[in-house]
Amino acid sequence: MIVKNKKKNNYFQAFMLSCFRVFASSRLIFNSQLFRISHCQLSIVNCQLYLCFLLCFTSITAQPLRPPLDIPLLLSGNFGELRSNHYHSGLDFKTQGVEGKAVIAVQDGYICRVVVGPWGYGNALYLSHGDSIMTLYGHLQRFTNNVAAFVKSKQYENERFEVDVRLTPDDFPVKTGDIIGYSGNSGSSGGPHLHFEIRDMLTDEVIDPLPYYTDRIKDTRTPKLKALMVYPIENEGVVNGSQQKRRMLPVASQDGRQIVTDKIEAWGKIAFSVNIDDYMDGTTNVYGVKELTMFVDNQKVFHRVLDRFNLSDTRYMNACIDFEEWKEKRSFFTKTFVEPGNHLPFITSKNRGYIIIDEPRTYQVTFQLTDAYGNTNLITAEVTGKEQPVTHTNTNGATLFYLNGENQFGAKGIRLFIPRGCLYNSLYFQHRIIVDSTYFSDIHILHNKPIALHRPAQLSLRILEDTLIEKRQYGIVTIVNKRNSWIGGTYRDGWIDANINEFGVYAVVADKKPPVITPLEQSQWMTRGIISFRLTDNLSGVAAYRGEIDGNYALFEMDGKKSLIIYKLDKERLTRGKHTLSLTATDACGNRKVFETTFVY
Repeated sequence: MIVKNKKKNNYFQAFMLSCFRVFASSRLIFNSQLFRISHCQLSIVNCQLYLCFLLCFTSITAQPLRPPLDIPLLLSGNFGELRSNHYHSGLDFKTQGVEGKAVIAVQDGYICRVVVGPWGYGNALYLSHGDSIMTLYGHLQRFTNNVAAFVKSKQYENERFEVDVRLTPDDFPVKTGDIIGYSGNSGSSGGPHLHFEIRDMLTDEVIDPLPYYTDRIKDTRTPKLKALMVYPIENEGVVNGSQQKRRMLPVASQDGRQIVTDKIEAWGKIAFSVNIDDYMDGTTNVYGVKELTMFVDNQKVFHRVLDRFNLSDTRYMNACIDFEEWKEKRSFFTKTFVEPGNHLPFITSKNRGYIIIDEPRTYQVTFQLTDAYGNTNLITAEVTGKEQPVTHTNTNGATLFYLNGENQFGAKGIRLFIPRGCLYNSLYFQHRIIVDSTYFSDIHILHNKPIALHRPAQLSLRILEDTLIEKRQYGIVTIVNKRNSWIGGTYRDGWIDANINEFGVYAVVADKKPPVITPLEQSQWMTRGIISFRLTDNLSGVAAYRGEIDGNYALFEMDGKKSLIIYKLDKERLTRGKHTLSLTATDACGNRKVFETTFVY
């Protein structure tokens, strides 16, 4: 069943609760001095009325936020979207496909932090709005002139492109509506847009900004199910006579509803995951689904709503998805069951969302997908209880890793230490070796499928022939589709030690080649007023670079995703005449390259 733009009470209550959390975190304590209820004892009903009063008071006193852009608001990404290893922590506002749109302070406050870097949010501003609320504006093209001048002075003072400076209320105060910068595509951005966040600094939580802007952003479209996955739980369940998970596609019924008609005959313990997307009016983008609920025979057994989360919890996203599907097929399947090591507070469940099929009857499973506007889609699937044998996994040669303990593994040429808190579930770990002379170690396959680790584990691999004089040139790589991706590590008596964040395929290589420095359009440097280079490296990556003009530091700005650095001819620091330019690039293994030339300004 599809419900168009339904104003749901539970969403309103969730929004009000979010407002209450924000209000409570602003240090306005509701105590007997502020709200005294005399001559009565608080019964359960009185407590409920009292809470309703506080929530109403919160909504009345909550200050609105103006939009951060003065153009029609459209989103390219919403809050809580699934991203690699994290939840998206804000809204991505479209900027009409261009850079340079004015970015506006949404409320009175001051710039409390300025960050500049080649990755992440690139050029970013953090505004404090009093008490604990902060807003973030990321991927900016540039700052306002006074902030830009301050940043540049810090870059020359530290002789470094990257900046991360905390500021006081007197440095750069702002008023609602002030221009604070201009939208761009800096950092790890995949195209021009503005990344916008609201943070509660007392709890270190990010808060969904969309409720502030629902009157400016139209959405009458319902979320959709793209695919359903059903899992027989290892050693405890079976589906259609198999221990393998099964992927199923929904179809449209005659009345337009999405339903799953594939045969699901199961016995024992099973679970589901869903590949789901949301949509909005006026765009072709896809978005994350805010609220996901699963019912079994009309009983709620799983519920997840993303209106805020702690930044330190964001990696738990890997516990909420079928990590194997993501790594191997780049497809996000959200679990409607909760791994024992998943401690996210915004998920509630009965029996952790697992379903016990122990009767020869039909079980009706319903998935409810709801967006921030209340647009809701209900999708049904039927499970037929059919008794069938449950086979047990062969664990011969495997090592049991415990969820709640420290785990160690050792074999020829490998040592692995997994600290407590790394795993989301216990598992029988499997290890396999492939001999390959193109590497400095054997190839080590850690487990029979990809597994995400919540915290880094320590991997040590033995070098078979330790021939390099420069030991820092050794490093561990992960091998994906026959391509090496650098992990790195440190040398220790014939071993390389490194931290890893997931099980996969690993080996030791050597990086003996320095970075490559390529001047771009050198004949046009003076005409364009920009000196530009491309910095590339074969393996370990460019770790540091330094530009100098006549022996003095010169600020080269870096765009990491383009491997591009540029120096803007600076008339305040550069005199007319002939100059010597020197550029040095060093990779993560210490290999160094120097480029020198002269130019006339």
